[in-house]
Amino acid sequence: MALGISGGIAAYKAAEVLRGLQKAGCAVRVAMTARACEFISPLTFRALSGEHVIVDDYAPDNPDPIAHITFSQTVDLLLIAPATANIIGKFANGVADDFLTSTYLASTASVLIAPAMNTSMWEHPATQRNVQRLKSDGVFFIEPDAGEMACGTIGPGRLSEPDRIVAAALHILQTTNAAVNQDLVEEKVLITVGATREALDPVRFLSNNSSGRMGFAIAEAAKRRGAKVTIVAAATTAVSPDQIEIIRAFSASEMHAAVMNELSKATIFIGAAAVADYRPVQSARQKIKKTDREITLRFERTKDILADVAALKHDGQLVIGFAAETENILANAREKLRRKNLDAIVANDVTREGVGFDTPTNEVTVISRDRKAPIHVPLMPKTDVANIILDEAVRLRARVKPASLGRVVNERKKA
Repeated sequence: MALGISGGIAAYKAAEVLRGLQKAGCAVRVAMTARACEFISPLTFRALSGEHVIVDDYAPDNPDPIAHITFSQTVDLLLIAPATANIIGKFANGVADDFLTSTYLASTASVLIAPAMNTSMWEHPATQRNVQRLKSDGVFFIEPDAGEMACGTIGPGRLSEPDRIVAAALHILQTTNAAVNQDLVEEKVLITVGATREALDPVRFLSNNSSGRMGFAIAEAAKRRGAKVTIVAAATTAVSPDQIEIIRAFSASEMHAAVMNELSKATIFIGAAAVADYRPVQSARQKIKKTDREITLRFERTKDILADVAALKHDGQLVIGFAAETENILANAREKLRRKNLDAIVANDVTREGVGFDTPTNEVTVISRDRKAPIHVPLMPKTDVANIILDEAVRLRARVKPASLGRVVNERKKA
């Protein structure tokens, strides 16, 4: 695929996008505008990609004199990240005054644009007209995030997070490729995500560091593989996936109720949320004031969502849990697998760097009830870990095929 970089402060994030695509197995060639080179050097991308970075196809060091043709017509996807208001305007109006704009006009591949600009520029009617024109031409967009930008403005316009851009690019590559693996097309996946919150008073709560990254990655991977996905999400800091139903449930009690309400529709349940094991017996109605005295809080057990789901398992329903541990990782995970009667469990050591909560990577061990030896998954992006977990779900499904899957297929044909 091809990565085009236009001139804006967010150009430095393109290096993260490139690395994410490479980790997903993509071969990536890079093109930059002259202005982009003022923010980050082409040498950076040459070192990362191992390929010549094209800025000007008439430059003496360019190995291909018609690069805008060969470059654009030998890739499966042209990704522009970041895309300025200027480059979007040129694309929309057919202007071809440099290598990147000429490449866009000559491209026969799918195009994905990740805009990045000042909020006022993004919201300007001219920019929105250009975006709509490109969308009508079949160009894909990943909307910019809202937040504080380099200029100090707060609002929409900030380049979307690199991992979200990578996920969008991979989704387009998979959905436009006839050889896409659709091994979950008959499944309805219900997945819990994020950190539950248990109120101490109206302004304070007990929670944990789960960001929702792993659960969201599994949800997106399942959707790409054909599954109908529903997410029950507590508090999350990771970017939520697009076009997937998300039901918000912040406390353990709310999440339990939401899961029980959706469970009968699911063929696979994956408990990726970090759910509180205990909650205060009483939540104070008013803010607890600071005094010189110590306070004592009494706690009670929350409902065990994973155990209750497994107890209600029916008609070949698969139940997969997570075990975030700090010691005796495999022993504790195996005990949880046995005690809660799960089909499989995903264990990780959250004390290790780059593993567990709020990191883009993970290292896990997948333990299944019918396997003697666990599957160790080395440190890698959570998007890759997600697919390995789903591979195990597919293997488990081959052993037990519920009658309900036939009903799912018929329902989709009718739809």
